[in-house]
Amino acid sequence: MSMIPYLFGGRRTNVFDPFSLDVSDPFNSFRSISDSLPRGVSGETAALANTRIDWKETPEAHVFKADLPGLKKEEVKVEVEEGRVLQISGERSREKEEKNDRWHRVERSSGRFLRRFRLPEGAKVDQVKAAMENGVLTVTVPKEEVKKPEVKAIDISG
Repeated sequence: MSMIPYLFGGRRTNVFDPFSLDVSDPFNSFRSISDSLPRGVSGETAALANTRIDWKETPEAHVFKADLPGLKKEEVKVEVEEGRVLQISGERSREKEEKNDRWHRVERSSGRFLRRFRLPEGAKVDQVKAAMENGVLTVTVPKEEVKKPEVKAIDISG
């Protein structure tokens, strides 16, 4: 008998039976990255495809920061495409497996990543700078100075 119908996610529950409650699983929201990928894309590629990048705007520039641990600057490419599109891409190679190696766990990702950002009007795409330090890529896109409208005081006669 259901004492509180449909209270927890559509399943009938009985408040007197603690095992009948539809308790949410805290790990249920951690879907595998590969579950949400198009066919043909592997999980190892997906881990880098989800490269997290911060974008902040200062009065002088747009600043992008990406954590790319273990990558060398030669393995990362920063480009500006037509239409003010900033593209950050790269690839981390898979570690070579020796015949006698016995792996217990493989959690580090390998594969390609690619992120694109449409830059706003006023971005100086011809002055983009990129630097890599301690596995953090910083891309700085300067902004055009916003000219304040010139205000001219007018004398009032009379």
